[in-house]
Amino acid sequence: MSFQREIVKWYSINKRELPWRDTTDAYVIWLSEIILQQTRVEQGLPYFQRFLQNYPTVDDFANATEAQILKLWQGLGYYSRGRNMLFTARQIQENYGGVFPQKYEELVQLKGVGEYTAAAISSFSANESRAVLDGNVFRVLSRYFGIETAINSTEGKKEFTALANALIEGQNPSIYNQAIMEFGALQCKPKSPDCVSCPVQSSCYARANDRVNVLPLKLKKLKKRTRYFNYFVCQDGENLLVKKRIAGDVWQELYDFPLIETEKNYLETHESFLSELKNNFGSDCLISPITQQKHLLTHQTIYVQFFVLDNYIINFKKDAEIKWVSLAEFEELPQPKVIANFMNSNSIKQ
Repeated sequence: MSFQREIVKWYSINKRELPWRDTTDAYVIWLSEIILQQTRVEQGLPYFQRFLQNYPTVDDFANATEAQILKLWQGLGYYSRGRNMLFTARQIQENYGGVFPQKYEELVQLKGVGEYTAAAISSFSANESRAVLDGNVFRVLSRYFGIETAINSTEGKKEFTALANALIEGQNPSIYNQAIMEFGALQCKPKSPDCVSCPVQSSCYARANDRVNVLPLKLKKLKKRTRYFNYFVCQDGENLLVKKRIAGDVWQELYDFPLIETEKNYLETHESFLSELKNNFGSDCLISPITQQKHLLTHQTIYVQFFVLDNYIINFKKDAEIKWVSLAEFEELPQPKVIANFMNSNSIKQ
């Protein structure tokens, strides 16, 4: 019990003042938890505030369009989260009368709500005794108790879940869960944790055995895929040629420009690149490379090259989701971050 007591005591002194900590509204907590998945608090907070301002209730969220949600989500990445949230909001509107569920067993059935998120919402909104296990909690438990099992393995998941559930017994679930998550975020950080001032350092396995920089252990990730996107910027006065991305690939349902994907840099695949370019834009089209970007995703590295096109004709297939829109219309459409950054760089005349 001393471990839990010290963590909660630390939390009462050091916790950050965050807007979702002053409510038991399951909708608000859900909003914060989904937005903060794979996202630092500093980055996610403005998004949380904008979403809550635009959609103060789950019914408001459910009545939005997918394009509106993805536009507000723009820049956060993992766009499936935004799409899943809209699906879930509509599911709650239809099946729960717009009242966000608080019970773990109901929450875990919702799209995009896994075991961790269901535990967080149920414990924070209804004080249900469900232990949370996020990256911060895995790290604290692995270091303090000296668990050498990989946290992303099946065995590790079982071992950490059993420990977390044992530790939460007899605790105030809402306070304890928030305390251990915050402790991992601020004190027992991934790099350069503040072990000197740590209230549980005297009984920490990792500190005693020089394992702080080793734990927690993870199985090796798969090698990242490398891709090359060659975007073509076609402008006709105040209009741009844009393309809606199809399902089954990165940035699905978002809008970018017509592109040709190559296996290597376009200069290394020059002949095949020019051949496909002329097939899509005519044999007399002229291209001018203007800027390059490198975009890092969890499982992919995408090298992006932008070209301005002149003297072209459009030969793309009719089902290619390609159309002309005004600059003002494009501003309202959801875009991948690389496209939004390009538009904000003043490379396009507005």
